[in-house]
Amino acid sequence: MLGVLRTSEAIAMAESEGLDLLEIVSNVNPPVCKIVDYGKFRYEQQKNAHKTKAKQNLVRTKEVKIRPNIAIGDMEIKIKNAKRFIEDGDKVKIILSFRGREITHNQIGYDVMNKFKEDMLSVSKIESDIKMEGKHIFMVLAPISKRSSIKN
Repeated sequence: MLGVLRTSEAIAMAESEGLDLLEIVSNVNPPVCKIVDYGKFRYEQQKNAHKTKAKQNLVRTKEVKIRPNIAIGDMEIKIKNAKRFIEDGDKVKIILSFRGREITHNQIGYDVMNKFKEDMLSVSKIESDIKMEGKHIFMVLAPISKRSSIKN
């Protein structure tokens, strides 16, 4: 803490120590400055930015596509893959697509989606329940948060 100095004096002091004069806060009168090594300062800023970026939890959405006439074995594989995605911390969007005249029997599609939902409820929670849009029925499942599993 050197107090209020003229700019030329502060620059001279910084140069005599082989350092740089860095303006920290510019919107106050007089501006707040620091005498630092600018290269080291930038390195520290980059390091802090990298740490905060590493702490961010990125949630991706994986898609599992199924059909209304899916075989039992294929359904089990799709459920196993969806559970793996949920355990990895990703959201899962299950999409059931109809082709041609299959849409006239959309209750079969709802039955398949309800079976999928029942099998997934042990490891996930429903973020978006079963909805139909056009020739697709979909729902979105999310991982059960660690906080809610501790409370229960």
